Amino acid sequence: MTATHTSPIGPAPHREGASAAAAWALALARTGAIGRDGVQTLSEAIAGIARERPDAPAIVDAASGAALSFSDLDRRAARYARWAQEAGLGPGTVAALLLPNGPDYLPAWLGLTRAGATVALPNTSLTGASLAHCLQVASPQVAIVAAGLVAPYGAASARLAAAPTLLVHGAPDDPDGIEAALARQPDEPLAEGEMPALALRDRALCIYTSGTTGLPKAANVSHGRILTWGHWFSALAGLDETDRLYDCLPMFHSVGGVVAPGAALLAGGALVVAERFSARRFWDEVAEHDCTVFQYIGELCRYLLAAPTHPLERRHGLRLALGNGLGAKVWEPFQERFAIPRIVEFYAATEGTVSLTNVEGRVGAVGRVPPILAHRSPAILVHHDPETGLPARGSDGFCRRAAVGETGELLGRIEAAGAQRFEGYTDGAESERKILRDVFKPGDAWLRTGDLMRTDRQGYFYFVDRVGDTFRWKGENVATSEVAEIAASAPGVVAAAIYGVRVPGAEGRAGMAALATNETFDLAVFRERLVRDLPAYARPIFLRLCPDLATTDTLKIRKDGLAAQGYDLERVADPIFIDDPIDGAYRPFTPELHRALLDGTLRL
Repeated sequence: MTATHTSPIGPAPHREGASAAAAWALALARTGAIGRDGVQTLSEAIAGIARERPDAPAIVDAASGAALSFSDLDRRAARYARWAQEAGLGPGTVAALLLPNGPDYLPAWLGLTRAGATVALPNTSLTGASLAHCLQVASPQVAIVAAGLVAPYGAASARLAAAPTLLVHGAPDDPDGIEAALARQPDEPLAEGEMPALALRDRALCIYTSGTTGLPKAANVSHGRILTWGHWFSALAGLDETDRLYDCLPMFHSVGGVVAPGAALLAGGALVVAERFSARRFWDEVAEHDCTVFQYIGELCRYLLAAPTHPLERRHGLRLALGNGLGAKVWEPFQERFAIPRIVEFYAATEGTVSLTNVEGRVGAVGRVPPILAHRSPAILVHHDPETGLPARGSDGFCRRAAVGETGELLGRIEAAGAQRFEGYTDGAESERKILRDVFKPGDAWLRTGDLMRTDRQGYFYFVDRVGDTFRWKGENVATSEVAEIAASAPGVVAAAIYGVRVPGAEGRAGMAALATNETFDLAVFRERLVRDLPAYARPIFLRLCPDLATTDTLKIRKDGLAAQGYDLERVADPIFIDDPIDGAYRPFTPELHRALLDGTLRL
């Protein structure tokens, strides 16, 4: 049995020697073959693997080492599917899954979606109004909730006009819990015709956006999209049945919960699931479980770099890191310190119509459109107006493409079918807000990514900033992500957040940095790094030294509260410093300086 049981295309090229062109060709062949063999869901694909390699490990619990074979996974999912069918959870219905990372997370939604239900995956950290909102926009009929999350779920569901039926997970003695319900179901593989016929276009999941501001939006994710993600990244990364992929990212998000499992399992490999990321346990678990690949986000890599030396950080079997958000300043130090032979960086969004992959390992690039796809590329950069926050339009009303080296907003073409089909959100109005029409000609439609990028002459894309994060100071645009990357690379800085703050009597916004630091941090050394690597207009004028920085579950720093507090000494207890360009040093920002800034006697 090879990794390509669901596709007749053939095995992955040799991972160390394969050319980028061969990897692209394989990815296109595998995704192009989706559905031709009658397999319409990831659950069916895994059932096919289970028939041929029943005893091969599929899911491993990183904490306990307990494993589910492909046969175990298929049978567990079959129990969920039969229970769902018995409970009336078929096409047109929704179930919510509120579980922490663990071996049962994937079987649960695989089985429920095979019965035809849509499964909503709320963030397990949400409470109160935010969690209630997530339930409201998905309108689930039932909710499967971990025993440890019943209290916050109860408080949130009490806000709803009609609360879903609750089934507790992790309470085997509860006669009304999900374990008791599953125990009443046969565990043999599903028979042909036992479940409803489903199509690739049918909705399988609702995955919530995880932005740092605003309420989450629930993105619709079809069965076809799930299979496409899995086959695409499995092929581009050259995964096969010998791989064990370490996944410590939240499984309620698309990368940790769909891309990582799909890529590993569709290759016939195993998924090693950690409940959460821990810099202290990371290398122990990677080494203990003989992991060959791990799924990253850039913030995870930065935390590992900031952590003390671990005895196993170079004594492991990793051959590849697959993920997104690894900036140029972190890439090479990370790869060198931890002896990672290969990094495959990609760019994608749960609801997006464009993805980019850096198969070649170009440092700092999020990817490119390969020559074989250039003629039908859905990825375009257009001029962006930072004042309006919208793509700029010319006198004819149409957008203008950004030239090589220019920063522009990335747009993805929308088509009626295929990978460029926009599946949208549960809220139609939110879906419409993402669409930009009449971009290059009357009637065309493109999806706004909200991401600013630039390209080089070889066609590689480089992330610059999020729309709304870039601000203007001294007549220049400042990209907060680029400044944050340099700030975070300075000695003693554990994490950095960059944002603009209003200053009386000044146009635009001045830069401010909130830093979490360790005992090796030195203000003078930090300023020297900024002066060396940044133009004067981009260097933060204000510094705030924090004990730590609040993050989302994907380790993105929450900046909204920091920006709102700014340098107001009545609202901020942390030490604040202001840059003194005459003395060439950061000085304490005193109440006297604060008053002078507010009354206009101190000008920046």
